[in-house]
Amino acid sequence: METYLGQNTPKLGFGLMRLPKLENGEIDLPQTCQMVDRFLAAGMTYFDTAYVYDGGKSEEAARAALVERYPRDRYTLATKLCAWMGPQNEESAKGQFYTSLERTGAGYFDYYLLHALQRSNYTKYDEYHIWDFVKELKAQGLVRHYGFSFHADPPLLEELLTAHPDVDFVQLQINYADWENPGVQARECWEIARRHGKPVVIMEPVKGGALADPVPAVKEVLTAADPKASPASWAIRFAASLEGVITVLSGMSNLAQMEDNLSYMKDFQPLNEDERAVVERARLALMGDQSIPCTACHYCTAGCPQNIPIPEIFHVMNHQRGNAAFRGVREYNIATQGRGRASDCVKCGQCVRACPQQIDVIARLADCAAKFEE
Repeated sequence: METYLGQNTPKLGFGLMRLPKLENGEIDLPQTCQMVDRFLAAGMTYFDTAYVYDGGKSEEAARAALVERYPRDRYTLATKLCAWMGPQNEESAKGQFYTSLERTGAGYFDYYLLHALQRSNYTKYDEYHIWDFVKELKAQGLVRHYGFSFHADPPLLEELLTAHPDVDFVQLQINYADWENPGVQARECWEIARRHGKPVVIMEPVKGGALADPVPAVKEVLTAADPKASPASWAIRFAASLEGVITVLSGMSNLAQMEDNLSYMKDFQPLNEDERAVVERARLALMGDQSIPCTACHYCTAGCPQNIPIPEIFHVMNHQRGNAAFRGVREYNIATQGRGRASDCVKCGQCVRACPQQIDVIARLADCAAKFEE
């Protein structure tokens, strides 16, 4: 059997992008500590954050809940450098690493990634000499392994892995909804990574929560196969069953989600042939869904000149489509209270360029404005 980096890493990773929040919007640190404790007690080790997550508060939470409470050899920590957000110049981009190191107090990063490469931004990493920079960090022992997270088409992935054969791993969006989705092409991207001999960290296995609470047609398929298994378990086990996987990141937001994930990932068993057939039926059932494929990453909102809460608006629209009795206008007004409304969009296009899901955000906002605004 092939050996690869991360082969023995437990296949559930703790994504620190969607940590539990208090009513005031701050991270619920006591609950986060409980989740970290439970995760490590179950034998899991991989934690994933980023310089831009929650304005840096995710990295700070990693320090308080993990780094300051456990020996450094009990866990592996990943974070990311985002060259295309914030002040865009080489000094600022490289400075993100040292800020992340200070925020986390980790001493070094086990996995360090160039963040969210796609057609609209990947040249920034060349322009600012970031590829050479992370190799220098690795030589200094400040980074153990480096790679990149990817949100684009297979030809660009092929180009990047050919140009940078020394990357240690790649992080890809893989879930059964996107496996054959022409807008994501998850299967082909995974195949390219494997041809290049690169192990894969999987992100968005439940597609921002959409596969944890899927549309009724999908729920029916999964419940008929196993009434006791959560929808999320099917999605995460599908991803973790692929070859060459280091770990599968789950952005758990409360202790209940942690417990559910650990219930089937602590002693992970890959999908068998019958279970793979169930997931395929679920994928086919999902193809009729017309929901906006937003994963609530909020990359679109960081530079919105109108302060429009785009993911929250899309969530209301998706909920409206799935429930005829849902009072969408009321929820829309709550989501946009004190912030921009969909009709405030000035069509600057920054959200479209930033969106990892390739959503035509401008057109979708127009649909939402027509639906919910008089």
